[in-house]
Amino acid sequence: MTLTPAELTSAVTGGIGTSPQRPDGNLKVRGEFAYASDLWHEDMIWGATLRSPHPHARIVSVDITEALKVPGVYAVLTHDDVPGRNLYGLEHKDQPVLAVDIVRYQGEAVALVGADHPETALRAMKKIVVVYDVLDPVVDMETAIDDTPLHPGGNLVRHVPIRRGSQDVTAEVVVTGRYEVGMQDQAFLGPESGLAVPAEDGSVDLYIATQWLHVDRDQVAAALGLPQEKVRLTLSGVGGAFGGREDLSMQVHACLLALHTGKPVKMVYNREESFYGHVHRHPAVLYYEHGADHTGKLVYVRTRMYLDGGAYASSTPAVVANAATLGVGPYEVNNVTIDCYGVYTNNPPCGAMRGFGAVQAGFAYESQMDKLAEALGMSPVDVRVRNAMTEGSVMPTGQVVDSAAPVAQLLKLVQDKPLPAGTSTDIRELPGGVSNTTHGEGVVRGVGYAVGIKNICFSEGYDDYSTARVRVSMVNGSLAAAVHTAACEVGQGLVTIMQQIVRTELGIELVTVLPMDTSIGNGGSTSASRQTYVTGGAVKAACAAVRGRLAGRTDIGSDVIDETVEWRHRATESLDPVTGQGNAHVQYGFAAHRAVVDVDVDLGLVRVVALDCAQDVGKALNPQAVIGQIQGGSAQGLGLAVMEEIQTSGGKVRNPSFTDYLIPTVLDMPPMSIDVLELADPHAPYGLRGVGEPPTISSTPAIVAAIRAATGLALTRVPVRPEHLTGT
Repeated sequence: MTLTPAELTSAVTGGIGTSPQRPDGNLKVRGEFAYASDLWHEDMIWGATLRSPHPHARIVSVDITEALKVPGVYAVLTHDDVPGRNLYGLEHKDQPVLAVDIVRYQGEAVALVGADHPETALRAMKKIVVVYDVLDPVVDMETAIDDTPLHPGGNLVRHVPIRRGSQDVTAEVVVTGRYEVGMQDQAFLGPESGLAVPAEDGSVDLYIATQWLHVDRDQVAAALGLPQEKVRLTLSGVGGAFGGREDLSMQVHACLLALHTGKPVKMVYNREESFYGHVHRHPAVLYYEHGADHTGKLVYVRTRMYLDGGAYASSTPAVVANAATLGVGPYEVNNVTIDCYGVYTNNPPCGAMRGFGAVQAGFAYESQMDKLAEALGMSPVDVRVRNAMTEGSVMPTGQVVDSAAPVAQLLKLVQDKPLPAGTSTDIRELPGGVSNTTHGEGVVRGVGYAVGIKNICFSEGYDDYSTARVRVSMVNGSLAAAVHTAACEVGQGLVTIMQQIVRTELGIELVTVLPMDTSIGNGGSTSASRQTYVTGGAVKAACAAVRGRLAGRTDIGSDVIDETVEWRHRATESLDPVTGQGNAHVQYGFAAHRAVVDVDVDLGLVRVVALDCAQDVGKALNPQAVIGQIQGGSAQGLGLAVMEEIQTSGGKVRNPSFTDYLIPTVLDMPPMSIDVLELADPHAPYGLRGVGEPPTISSTPAIVAAIRAATGLALTRVPVRPEHLTGT
């Protein structure tokens, strides 16, 4: 047969714009999907990590003698057993694989045990004797810069200043505020887990739940003292991520034990260890001053922000940049003064989490907009619409927003939605639910609005690309395609999107997604709402290359058409270190929420009655997945608003369990009415816009605004606790 270009792009089922069934969907629903914690090897042993009980201490000595005597123990390792570089990190190599002479946070890894059974490993760990000289911890992010240095360069990780327009302009109406954001956990359901398998030539294969295979490989190889080609990573089943798997956890530890013992090593964290084993959302303290004229038009915004990075840098530098560059929100402001600081403390390390700096800033600037509306006697929506960014607006960094920015439209969409019926008499629909704390007495209702802005993809000149390989061959007389990338599927549905793109571009129904591993070029991190944009772009480009080779050919028979493409979005640039000016971001995403809450003012209990959303996604490649992302992001925003916080005291975590760290359940999530706009970005593949993070930004301040409206309280901190509402 002859293959024409038209036939290669013919209509197929399950292409772009549809919602085909996920290839992993049935397995997950039936409980048959293999997650990383399900990995097994015939001859494997188990690894475990001994962690510091102190947030800050000198290590005087480590004695492993008795631990090695425990029957079934194959190895006990300390920093002396790290053959390569004993430091790793996403942006700064500042975190030891195993602590040497000091520990900087509770939970820092000190030693490893490899044994024939998990219980054996735990018994051996208890016999490791570590003598500590306990030091005073540095825990206050606002004073940390001038406190005891925790690293050789001091406690400042990064300062991002932004200066635009006049720095001393005045305004008719001025509102100020101090805001706090607590430490949120990603709370993914699948704990850290993986399997390291040594090879006879001294290399190692690691099967791991992660977000970034190649960066993991590079850090692991450096720690093992091996060339990169001797460290091979394959993605195993990932039970959620949300930024918490972007850093290393047990990757190096499992490989160290495997190479030392010559046996496959499996490591699986329990829930408590998971709280210590991954980074969290940065807690923040933010000072804001907004000035406006009598019509509500913003004249200036001034802010000073502190982000607590904890003991190690992780992605703090990038989080600081996001908080700063997005620090005035989706509003036009000619005069801006921003100083954002990321600092080291002895609190748990913090790094990437959905929203990545924009969440912390968003809670503060949206709280300020409500305060400004009250001072002006305007409605919360009107003051936002009065200042709403549009296409062509200029960011505080001087960057022009050169695609759709429908901020006012999104606000009006949620404002115009019907409000839910009045307070219910069904106790299941009241604050406190079936605990039967109220039948409506003491319950008041409030409505709140918020809108947010988020950058999409990596920024500040980072070489952000992805690699995709598309192979087409004849299978049983029909064309079939296979797509191979190293882009991590962490539950968001990337495997489905890649199939949809190949079907659309090549007109081929049968598309197989090959296992994701490091045998192909870098796919970048599954973060920054970037994978559909960047890996989707790479798959689309690889399909175009295949189509060019197939067009006009006769039946390809046993031939295989194979194309690999490395694809980049348009370039960004670094920020000016003094003024913060520069085209730092690729694309911006926008979402708005309206929240309706019922508050029991006697007990301080809150029920979110409705959480409606409008979001521009450029192009909904998979409409059902888009709705799922908006619902999921909104749920995490609800959690931060009213329940989720890792509570620390003196650097120690007080609630490392899902018993005491509360996350929203299906009973906490209200119905959501969602409007999806498709205003194409001309610079992006299919016009798409990253979806996953924007709803996390505006949902939290909308809910808190609704609680304020119900109670009349200032509420300058999230999560809002019962005692904040009752004064007890």
